Amino acid sequence: MASYHFVEQQLGLCLALSSVSAVAAEFVTFPIDITKTRLQLQGEMGVSSSCGAKGAFETTLGIVQEEGFGGLYRGLSPALLRHAFYTSIRITTYEQLRNALQHGGGDNASVSEKAFIGGTSGMIAQILVSPADLVKVRMQSDGRLMKLGYPPRYMGLRDAFSKIIQTEGILGLWKGVGPNIHRAFLVNMGELACYDHAKQLVISQHISQDNIFAHTLASIMSGLCSTILSCPADVVKTRMMNQAMGSRSRVAATESPYKNSIDCLFRTVRVEGMSALWKGFFPTWMRLGPWQFVFWISYEQLRKITGLPSF
Repeated sequence: MASYHFVEQQLGLCLALSSVSAVAAEFVTFPIDITKTRLQLQGEMGVSSSCGAKGAFETTLGIVQEEGFGGLYRGLSPALLRHAFYTSIRITTYEQLRNALQHGGGDNASVSEKAFIGGTSGMIAQILVSPADLVKVRMQSDGRLMKLGYPPRYMGLRDAFSKIIQTEGILGLWKGVGPNIHRAFLVNMGELACYDHAKQLVISQHISQDNIFAHTLASIMSGLCSTILSCPADVVKTRMMNQAMGSRSRVAATESPYKNSIDCLFRTVRVEGMSALWKGFFPTWMRLGPWQFVFWISYEQLRKITGLPSF
């Protein structure tokens, strides 16, 4: 198995390679992400469309029919901006923390230690990039307004940042940061720790060498694990971020905005039932699986090409 040795002088290279791989993965899987977002907003506060609840395929088809193919990439620019920084920060932070624990040599970090440093790395990265995540969710949900005959709230990335700061203040860019942090901790606890440990297990048990097959198996396992853990927090995060002060984005104008993430959680369960917390589970899993496959395969190969050891 490849050594976990991390050369600090090459930190910049690792940041760059993880950013490139993340942007590629985000572009490939973005249509699945916007489908997931629309599904999570579906039925919000008891308000449903005249056609009733839709599944992932119907939602995707509806976006293409009503908004064109470009509708599947609404909010792409803030998503790419987010992952260029978010993924590079969490990946390199995790690797450094893991190797600090393994300073004595060998693969000494336990699963629980990997889970903790994975979650911590995700929290740190999410706090820094939460504004881009908020803009992405707002722009993705604007398609619903256009379908109802309203103009979109934002005309682009710069316009979105400007309007949010003007109407909600600079701290408005961090709306939903609470559930965002919770989600980031759970996602990265599942994704990074599971990928790392699953790959180590696959190689140590001689199921495969440290190659694309091992990376594929590890990415599938980490995608499923992170989806199960994070889906409830993801639903709350999406609804909190879609909530704009004084905006027509609220489907039910008579409903007051969510006070906080706990209020959003309880009101969602009360109105829609416990299963609402796993709305968009299938497209979330279908996104995380391909996302991680594209990311980890490209990242591991780029590390190999540039002379860095395997992750």
